[in-house]
Amino acid sequence: MNKSKRIIIFALFLSGILHCEPKQLTNFVHILDALKAGYKVTAVTDYKKCRLVSDGKEQNSPDRIGGIDILPFDYYAAGTITKKAFISTSETVMIYLAGFNGYLYNYVKLRVYDDNTVEITVRYLTVDKLEVQSDEMYYGEINDGVNDKGVCFYSN
Repeated sequence: MNKSKRIIIFALFLSGILHCEPKQLTNFVHILDALKAGYKVTAVTDYKKCRLVSDGKEQNSPDRIGGIDILPFDYYAAGTITKKAFISTSETVMIYLAGFNGYLYNYVKLRVYDDNTVEITVRYLTVDKLEVQSDEMYYGEINDGVNDKGVCFYSN
């Protein structure tokens, strides 16, 4: 293989690697723009950096990290449902937690508001009767790369 072909192959390989790096989205507008453009957006939450309200009482947030892809999603303009515009997504997956005696549905709802605040609802429900075993609400803010807040958003 001649030298120019090697250089072209290397350049294509390098551009493919660089293209795969996720980009941090640092505010509501960047998140909405990425979603509207069809990019995959993922939220990664450091729960200990968020305020937790569980069963109606404020509690210490656990040292855990969770992630959710924002797909599907809905965008609601300001005044449609609340005074603030927001993006909403949710997901339910089955998990196993020994402390809850086995399998549960883990329901997560994420709302991102136009003032860069974030609300995350986490509910554990029994598989057979859909009874709520735990109901938690986390309040956080978008991490802008400088402020060390608890919810980071990435696109790629």
